Amino acid sequence: MQPLTEDHVRSALVNATADERARLAVPMSFVLADWDHLDFLAWPDPTNRGRGYIVIEQDGAAIGVVVRAASGARSHAAMCNMCHTMQPGNQVALFTARRVGDAGDRGASVGTYMCADLGCHENVRLAAPLAPSEIRASVDRRIDGTRRRVESFVGRVTGTE
Repeated sequence: MQPLTEDHVRSALVNATADERARLAVPMSFVLADWDHLDFLAWPDPTNRGRGYIVIEQDGAAIGVVVRAASGARSHAAMCNMCHTMQPGNQVALFTARRVGDAGDRGASVGTYMCADLGCHENVRLAAPLAPSEIRASVDRRIDGTRRRVESFVGRVTGTE
C-alpha cells in the first residue's frame, strides 16, 4: 500500500458520515505501519467498541469502509470469511457495512464474518495451524486470497464488484 496519513484515511471512507469521519480514531500502531508490506489496513476503533475500518488500495487510490460488529457472543468455533482462519467463537464476529449511495441511504448493507480484532492481515502470515483440523495453504496463497476477499467485500459495499 501507499503510505497514508490520518487525513487520507478519513477522506477514503466512502460509506462514512461526516460525524463518523470526524470521530475516526486510528490505532496507536498507525504511525509505525510498514506500508510496503501491508495488503490492506484494518483495525477496530479504539474508542468505539463494535466499530472498525477497512482501507484497501485500488487503482492507486485508497478506498475505505466503516464496519460494525453485531452484538452477541458465539459459543462455538467459527471461520473468518476473509482470512479463512478457524477461531474460537468469541474471536469471530458478523461485521456489516452500509452500502454506498442510494442503496445505503435506504438501509442496505453488506455483511460477513471476520476476525473480531480485524487482524486478518497478521493471521494469514502465521505458519502453524490454529486448529487441529485446519489445513493451511501456502502463506503466499493465503495472503493473496485474503487480499482478494477483502477487496471483494469493499467492492460489494461500494457497488464496484
